[in-house]
Formats: sequence, C-alpha cells, structure tokens
Amino acid sequence: MSDKKEFKDLLTQDAKSGKLGRRDFMRFAVAAGMTVPLASGLWTSDVAAATPQKGGKFRVGVHDGNTSDTFDPGTYLSVGMIQLAHAHRSYLTEITPENTLGPDMADSWSATPDAKTWTFELNKNATFHNGKKFTSKDAVASLNHHRGEGSTSAAAALLSTVVDVKAKGDHAIVIELNQGSADLPYFMTDYHLAICPAKADGSIEWDTMIGAGPYKIVDHKPGISTNLVRHDGWHRQGAYFDELELLVLNDPNARQTALITDDVDAITSVDLKTMALMARNKKLVVENVASGSAITLPMFCDVDPYSSVDVRLALKYAVNRDELVEKIMFGTATVGNDYHVSSGMPFAPTDIPQRPYDPDKAKFHLKKAGHSSLDVSLSAADSILGGAVDMCVLYAEHAKKAGININVVREANDGYWSDVWLKKPWCFVKWGARPTPDQMFSLAYKDDAPWNESHWQNKRFNELLLTAKAELDEKLRAEQYREMCQIASDDGGTVIPFFANFVYARNKRVAHGPNLAAAWELDGGRGYHRWWFA
Repeated sequence: MSDKKEFKDLLTQDAKSGKLGRRDFMRFAVAAGMTVPLASGLWTSDVAAATPQKGGKFRVGVHDGNTSDTFDPGTYLSVGMIQLAHAHRSYLTEITPENTLGPDMADSWSATPDAKTWTFELNKNATFHNGKKFTSKDAVASLNHHRGEGSTSAAAALLSTVVDVKAKGDHAIVIELNQGSADLPYFMTDYHLAICPAKADGSIEWDTMIGAGPYKIVDHKPGISTNLVRHDGWHRQGAYFDELELLVLNDPNARQTALITDDVDAITSVDLKTMALMARNKKLVVENVASGSAITLPMFCDVDPYSSVDVRLALKYAVNRDELVEKIMFGTATVGNDYHVSSGMPFAPTDIPQRPYDPDKAKFHLKKAGHSSLDVSLSAADSILGGAVDMCVLYAEHAKKAGININVVREANDGYWSDVWLKKPWCFVKWGARPTPDQMFSLAYKDDAPWNESHWQNKRFNELLLTAKAELDEKLRAEQYREMCQIASDDGGTVIPFFANFVYARNKRVAHGPNLAAAWELDGGRGYHRWWFA
C-alpha cells in the first residue's frame, strides 16, 4: 500500500468515526496533495454517506401483507407483520448486522454451568410508546404470553422447556428450564417474542399497538399501510428517520414500479427476473444477502399419499434443484438437501451427500409405495416469493419424467398464511433465517410444535432434539444435529429445494453501515432504526 493511499484511508476512517469534521478533513486532504474537487468528492462519497443523519420520511413497499394480520405477537405470520413488528416493538436480544447476537431490551445475560437457569439484565432506560417505564414485569408477562395450557402462540415450542419466568427486582428476570438450553438467548430474537406492556393480571396489552420499539404507530390499515413516527423515548442509538410509512405492495411489479418512480425509498423483495435491469438503474441499489431462508414444500405426513415415506422420497428425487436456482432464482440461492440447516448455521453438516435429481430413483420409490404414477396438487402464491408459482410449474415439469403429475394451484395472495399454510396438504412456504438448528427444529419439526407444517412424527428425531438442546459439548452436539439432518432428509415430509438469498432494493439516498443482517429482509427487519438518508 502506498503512503498516499494509506494516509487517505486513515483520514477517511477518522472522518467516518467523527474525529474530523468536514473543514479539518478538507484541510488535511489538500495538505496531503489532493485537489479540492477530489477531496470534496471523497467527503461526499465515502464520509458523508457513511455518517448517520436524522430526518426524513422512510417509505417502504413491503410484500406479504394481509387484511387478516393481527398485533398479537403469538400469531405473527406474514413478512409484512414481521417488518412492522421490528419497526414498532423491541425484543430482549437481536441479530446484529454482523449476524451475531446482540442486546436490545436486555443489556446482558448469563447462565448457570448446566444452562438450566438464565438471568437477563434489563435496560433501565427503556420506555413504551405511552411513556410507561419498561420493567421486569413487562418482560415476564411478554414471555408468559406464549406459555401455558391453551397457548395459541407459534413460539410455544421455543419455550416448552421453560419451567418459570420470574422477576428479579425491577430490572432483571430469571428463566428456569427443566433442561439446559445453550441457545436460549438466540430464541429471544424470535419475532413472536416481542415485549409488550404488562396488565395488572399478568397478561399483556397487545391489541392497543403499543410497543417499545424505535417507532410508534399513528395509523394502521391492515393489509394496506401503516404510518409511524419516531419514539423519542427509545432506549438505543439509531431511529434516524422522523417518520415511517409501510405500504403493502404484494404485486412485485407494483413494488418495483413504486421504487423506480420514487413513490417509496425501499422495497422488501425484488422480482428476480428484472433484478439485473434494476441493478443497472443508477438511482437504485439492489442488496443480495445470502441467508438461511429456506424454501420448504411441506407435505402432510398423516394424509395420503404423503403418509408413505417412499412417496415423500419420490417427490424429493423428482426435483432438479440446480435448475430451480439457475432459472427461477437467477443464482441468488444455494441448493437445499431436505433438512432445514443451511451452511451458514452453526453445526451444519458438511458430509451428507447432496440428493440429486434422479427420475429413475423417484420411479423406484413410487413403485415401492405401490404407485405406477401419482397425481398431487401443490399450492403457491407469488406474494410469498416472486416466482413461487413459476418455480412450482418448473418442478412439475421435472416430476413428469418420474410419472408424477403435479397440479400447481395459484392461490390468492391475501390470506395465504391463514387459508393455505397449515391447511392444505402440500404448499409452498418461505421461512426466514433462524440463527441456530435448535430454534428451527423446535419451531417446525418438533412433534408437538404448532408450526410442524408437515405433521411429521419421528421418535428418534425428537429424542435427539431434546438431547442436543442441552448438550454443551460442541463436538457431540454437532454429531447429534448431523443425525437429525439425515433423519429429516430420509424420512421427513418436507422438500427443501434451496435456501433463498434476501434480495431487496433501496434508493441510493438511503444509506446503511458496512454489514447487513441475514435474518430477514431490510437488514433483518432492523433497517428502520439502523438506516438513514445520506
């Protein structure tokens, strides 16, 4: 590295960190031999753009919004509500832009050596949108909302080993488990586990839309739009925008047109067919973030013909995953192997052979199940993922070579999560990325999980799930997860063709730091408080 370039980099770094103002930056840059136009351009492109500025109204076109969406955090389903939840509510912990675990309403946490008792120290400055101070009572009530008999929360499975949640003074809680859980702090990032104000009876006040997040709601029309303003009592840095407007734009063409015509500043999902064209637009930036967001095609294992493991294997061998990634995802995905652990997760197995596209092997399993051919229906909607229906149609073409006729059913965008998912025996699903295998398996594969989307029951898998959850020896834990992945691949009721990147876009005037979280669209749903107008 030349001395001049090294000095330039150090100068820029000091300016970005706030050690130098524009005047001093220009003075040192010119003294180092830069021309005034060059120094001014460097400030504008490299320094000013990376320095958070307050102000403005951030307008976002979000996909997968529904008129049936509710504010009960236990029932959050759609991407639209997940985005809104991170804009107006807070959680005990968060996934950082570096994809590590960080604090939110909890400042720190610690566990006993057996990981059975966890203590979370809470932020003393946090307040709700109505001015009420956040205390341990709110944290206890918010977690207990997902526990107990009759709970309808999708997060109940994550907290199934919790014996008690109790306050320790006003600013700490203690969570006691019936077995160790090394991943409990990661569980607290789950989008269902939002912190809400506690009522006198120990329940939570969720229906008033009051949260403790960076922005508070001033107007909400389900499935249409939400307007928010900055919560001045927010306990963290950021929340640079004065206002937010989230517009539900389920149609991908409408979303992208809104961004191109400057009617919104960012969109949550780009139509991949036009991704390259959008990337050439000098006003826009297309973000392509690799993630563990799985595309799943769950079959009800207690409904014929999917009750036969050979039928399930036939459908797994009948899909050409590489072609789906190439032609539907345009390379913005990584091939899946019918278990819900991506290569970016801890304990991801690296030695399980990839299941290939093999129509002859599919025919073999079909014959073994007693079928010479098979007719099945697969439901999908493009609001879940742009190109979802096209993907299923291409899969149907692959399956024909194995004697399998897949009737692709284009479902209505509105109400897909309430009317199709968990209702119809085979459908298209897109999962957000979870940080650990235990969280994913507990949500969607555990025998009694409300979101066991394939109705799959496997005794050995569930034994391993409980054992691995408490295992502190990482080598042994990795072996347990490997066996679980193999069982899911060979016996499970879910075809996982690939893990999709999060591909979204923003106007260039919207700026962010050097990293982006891979948990959800828009920086893990946290762009609302992490981003700013340059």
